[in-house]
Amino acid sequence: MKRKIVAGAGLAIGALTLAVVAADSAVPVDTSALRAAVTVGNARLHQFVLQMIADDNGGVRLAGTQGHDDSAEYVAQAMTAIGLDVSIQPFEFVSFRPLGPSDLSQTAPVPTVYVEGTDFEVMAQSEPGDVTARVTGVDLNLVGTRASSSGCEAADFAGFPAGDIALIQRGTCTFQLKAENAAAAGAVGAIVFNQGNSPDREGIINGTLQAGYSGGIPVVDATFARGAEWANTAGLVMRIHTNVERQLVITHNVIAETPGGRSDRVVVVGAHLDSVPTGPGIQDNGTGSAALLEIATQMAALGIEPRNKVRFAWWSAEESGLVGSQFYVDNLTAREVKNIALNINLDMIGSPNPVRFVYDGDGSATPLAGPNGSKNIEQVFLDYFASQGMATEPTAFDGRSDYGPFIAVGIPAGGLFTGAEGIKSEEEAAIYGGTAGAPYDPCYHLACDTYDNIDEQVFDEMLDASAHAVLTFAMTTSAINGTDKGSDKAMQAAASMEMLGSHARQ
Repeated sequence: MKRKIVAGAGLAIGALTLAVVAADSAVPVDTSALRAAVTVGNARLHQFVLQMIADDNGGVRLAGTQGHDDSAEYVAQAMTAIGLDVSIQPFEFVSFRPLGPSDLSQTAPVPTVYVEGTDFEVMAQSEPGDVTARVTGVDLNLVGTRASSSGCEAADFAGFPAGDIALIQRGTCTFQLKAENAAAAGAVGAIVFNQGNSPDREGIINGTLQAGYSGGIPVVDATFARGAEWANTAGLVMRIHTNVERQLVITHNVIAETPGGRSDRVVVVGAHLDSVPTGPGIQDNGTGSAALLEIATQMAALGIEPRNKVRFAWWSAEESGLVGSQFYVDNLTAREVKNIALNINLDMIGSPNPVRFVYDGDGSATPLAGPNGSKNIEQVFLDYFASQGMATEPTAFDGRSDYGPFIAVGIPAGGLFTGAEGIKSEEEAAIYGGTAGAPYDPCYHLACDTYDNIDEQVFDEMLDASAHAVLTFAMTTSAINGTDKGSDKAMQAAASMEMLGSHARQ
């Protein structure tokens, strides 16, 4: 098929044949042939190519760089070759790139140099800068539960001395809001330290301000221990030097859809293709990207003609704040929004210390439900894993991946995840194996997120589950479209997602 430019705008499961009924369909969907056809070996070949692309481009596949452009070209060529209709959707965004080592140091009362990557990190999308100033804490809570809304309101900065560096604690609102509030209060820089209220909120944050950050000041994040230390240091003066670059660049989403299938019941299956500025991103999100490539390839090889059009999407600039998926949704017409039945999101599905997480579509175990229909997506995944005797855990719609823009307009969503910087509990280790007290992905957003940073067994399991769900919804005979698109419920869910961006956290 000819490519076009969009302007502006498993392994076989033994002898088991699984026929699962989609929650809103009376017709069973037999997915066994597709699950037998998709293999983790083939998906790993795609990851190997992405690793080679990163190796040829400074170790990264960051949106707006040649590494991402080459990744997008690889995907487009592969999908064109199997007969899908491929579109390239360009858009502009503010790219962030480290230029070299950055610095954080105490100049008074005791000169001290802190270690990048251990004590602090530059927050992604920080402005470049080099400032030395007194440090003033902002509404900190270092005792008890350490519940914190530090920096979330302008009132937190009442009496803040203009020209100081703001010391802010993680919690409640987005990093971007904290930084922009600090800048509005006259701060010349900001340090956001971890909250310290759980094991996964002790270390450096590796946070993101989003591409839309407009505070104009340098921002770093730091460990809870360092933040508490600084908060209790009288007469503290510090230097922040962020050796980074922000510039407006062009990048591309790659969209490949089946020629056939109902265009009023489109199944959008998405994964982000870009990496962070610090590594090749072969787990985050080379796993989701490779899964889409393998599922699409095997559906074509089997000659599957879906009842509903399937649209595979590789989003760009997710790591800058869901920019690519947001651009895509923003450029849909009202009719096109209505025609999308659902969104399946695959982001980080091969974590080396994994748990099988399924998005909690009905909100039964987490604070937020997805739009109407999300429960059906969740149930298809849960039924599949139950049929395989595999345990699962719910994960929340917290706005940290590309389903966010879809939920915001009321499109049902669901998907899989195996863990990022969160810490595996003793209970999870007893069920899923691995190491309790360690992150699900110790290389999350780091240079070590390479081809070797994968648990092949869980990747295989999630690949099969993904293939099952995609085919189930591709072939179901009744619509799953949510009925609350644009409703107060959908808008409330979207508004409650404090950070629509790039695994970025509050």
